[in-house]
Amino acid sequence: MNDSVIITISIGLANIVMALLLAPFCQGVMRKVTAIIQSRKGPPLWQPYYDLLKLLGKEDIESGDSPVMQRAAVYMSLATVLTIACLIPMGLSAPMNSAGDVMLLIYLLTFSGICTLLGGLAAGSTYSLIGISRQMMIMIMLEPLFTVAIIVGAVHAQSFRLDTVLDGSVYMNRGFPWSGVIMLVIMLLSFQAFVERVPFDISEAETELMEGPLIEYSGPKLAVFKYASMVKLIIYSALLIDIFFPWHGGISMPLQWMLFWLKIFCLVLLAALVAATHARYRIDQAVRFFALLLAVGLAAVVLAGFGY
Repeated sequence: MNDSVIITISIGLANIVMALLLAPFCQGVMRKVTAIIQSRKGPPLWQPYYDLLKLLGKEDIESGDSPVMQRAAVYMSLATVLTIACLIPMGLSAPMNSAGDVMLLIYLLTFSGICTLLGGLAAGSTYSLIGISRQMMIMIMLEPLFTVAIIVGAVHAQSFRLDTVLDGSVYMNRGFPWSGVIMLVIMLLSFQAFVERVPFDISEAETELMEGPLIEYSGPKLAVFKYASMVKLIIYSALLIDIFFPWHGGISMPLQWMLFWLKIFCLVLLAALVAATHARYRIDQAVRFFALLLAVGLAAVVLAGFGY
């Protein structure tokens, strides 16, 4: 085994470990910030770790229509987001840059949402079916937005390589990067939906659907689904940084790596602030909102095609 393979494996494992370790902490930060904004004390920062351990220690009860599909959806959900962590730069170079391109990244991002749909469908509950119907409507309008952002970067970079597109490629043109700026605004406006937080947590909506697709899950399966959702916050934050804010001012390692995770922390704080100060959208409001963003995003693709 040569040195390059060892380095690739090491960086990939480092990305996975950091995502798994920090995802519950970021969830704890969001809860704490929300509590402070709402003039409450709130749970300790470590509460998500305790919640996951408690769920993992409970009995694994299977109450859905298709237990096999439930188990498959749960583990594929976490496996998909961890695979994405091995593909994207997270303070270091893209570990598996030669193993795929941005098209594979798009497929995996979409598949992570499909796992939730499969999990809710396998549960068979009325609430879970309502939840997955909402999730499906949101995915139809939302998933193309990230695809459009990646396509804009690929058009400017003239490449599908991960390390090229995920390196501020939306700004790679000769003049003012109009398409890149437009996509930056679009992605910031839709970021809450990608990480499934208020005001776009419509498919779960605890006060309406009692967590929708996850209503029939408990114990270890619920823990894995929750863990995958926490890791997804890290993954989408990392993608947003890689595409739109990759710069590190020429500083060396490990300061460059620390700066990346500081950016992640800032996005988590932003997500917590938005979630604590906004009410949940209705599904029709969300669909109209994403349709408008998608139309503007397609205009940005046209501008990218003309070099703007």
